[in-house]
Amino acid sequence: MPRPKLHNVKYQPDLTPLLDVVFQLMTFFIMVSNFNQEVYDQRVRLPVAGSARPILNPAEDKLVLNIDETGRLLVASQALSADEALKHIRFQADLARLNADAAGITLSAGEPLPTTVILRADRQAPFTEVFRLIRACQDVNFSRFDLRALSAPTY
Repeated sequence: MPRPKLHNVKYQPDLTPLLDVVFQLMTFFIMVSNFNQEVYDQRVRLPVAGSARPILNPAEDKLVLNIDETGRLLVASQALSADEALKHIRFQADLARLNADAAGITLSAGEPLPTTVILRADRQAPFTEVFRLIRACQDVNFSRFDLRALSAPTY
């Protein structure tokens, strides 16, 4: 009995569902990515302290201030003058008040802001300049401060 001739049938998989899933995964990971790393200026060389500990509460409202080796505030990789730094700190305080209002926290005049100021000062920064920025933060009602340091030297 002769065999029937098979036609050359080519099957091609439908890639549309696969592309849909890949696109959805990419969208998901972009949406949940943590973009807070952008505020950390890598030019700032942190001091070394043996008692440095990791961050305990990463979910709280934070303001990161990067201070270069001359004591100037770095914002978007640019060093600000003293007047510009004060304006930036006042602006950040206004934003913290708006965030508190949006979260349903009512703040009376003179009440401390619920934001933690994270100071990332270069190890060569003069203390007088760092203290001047701390005082400027206190003048606009920031009251919680964290100073970042390394627990071991990096080379």
